[in-house]
Amino acid sequence: MKILLVGEYSRLHNSLKEGLLKNGHQVTLIGNGDVFKKYPVDINIDGSFIKGNFFLNKIRHLIFKITTIDLASIETFIRFKKNKKHLVDYDFVQLINEAPFNIGSYFEKKLLSFLFQYNKNVFVLACGDDYRYITYLLSGKFPYSTVSPLLDNPSLKKEYKDTLKFVTKKQKTIHDFVFNRIQGVIPASVEYSIAYKDTSKTLPLIPNPVNVDQINPILTATDKKIKILHGINSANYIKKGNRYFEEALAIISQKYPDKIEIITTKDLSYTQYIKHFQSAQIILDQAHAHDQGYNALEAMAMEKVVFTGAGSAFSKYYNLDNIVAIDTSPDSTKIAEKLEYLILNPLEIVKIGKRARAFIEKEHHYIKIAKKYEETWKNHS
Repeated sequence: MKILLVGEYSRLHNSLKEGLLKNGHQVTLIGNGDVFKKYPVDINIDGSFIKGNFFLNKIRHLIFKITTIDLASIETFIRFKKNKKHLVDYDFVQLINEAPFNIGSYFEKKLLSFLFQYNKNVFVLACGDDYRYITYLLSGKFPYSTVSPLLDNPSLKKEYKDTLKFVTKKQKTIHDFVFNRIQGVIPASVEYSIAYKDTSKTLPLIPNPVNVDQINPILTATDKKIKILHGINSANYIKKGNRYFEEALAIISQKYPDKIEIITTKDLSYTQYIKHFQSAQIILDQAHAHDQGYNALEAMAMEKVVFTGAGSAFSKYYNLDNIVAIDTSPDSTKIAEKLEYLILNPLEIVKIGKRARAFIEKEHHYIKIAKKYEETWKNHS
């Protein structure tokens, strides 16, 4: 089959592509590399020339401030058009999100229109921020979520401007435009499955694919200092609950300065960030989630202990009896207590890590997941 994957978040589409290639398909990935993370793509349409030129980028920000027109979006549009002959007549097309290009509603709609016009079977992932998901989060139906800080403190509206744009009238227009034309929407995690429940065109959840052939377990030494990695993405600092991790780390660093080593990173590219996984035994991922994001899954495949969403909804869906990740709520004291337990019981780190790897191999194996996508696309085309 000939397959086009559109957009990239956290290496999801790259891993899916690798599984599809193993299964004998022809796959093209188009996107912008997810900004500073720089994930690989076959066709790069990022507005990198304007963004990379100091003078032009200054002009870009000035023009956007005055007119809300982003010159980088125009560059993306031009790059897309130059590659349009490579973007037609696919058996299946999958969008990473209802706004996979993230270039504003006007240009977004133009690029999506082309894909719908020249390709029959288009699917979209419920992944990242979108109209339906953010609307559900803002309803407060989850006990906590990435928008909980905003619900608790409306003065944070400015910090959430990039999230709130997904519930504007413009985004609703894009959402409706996409959902009127797709064959179906595929939730990428338990949270999205809940948010999209009983929604028209919603298909069964397909877990994120993880290339376990490229990620080897890393032996964890328990007789030395325990290394804890806290990776920060500035744009998502509040949403991910980073302050709870910082507060918890402050507590345990005072109690166990000789037993732990804390590694804190900020806004690293994917290739830089993944290197730190290899030396850490514990990864602090997020405190507002109910399932794992992609970075957490890769860490679990390395047999790391990950602090992330792993509560009752997650355990029920996967029918788990044992801990494969540390369920993390927005409570710095509880996080510190769970860290303390691992510090005092280092063999538990090894046990949880091995269960984490086994879980990834069973539920997220990239070749098995690729087959699930193939079956879903065929059954709903």
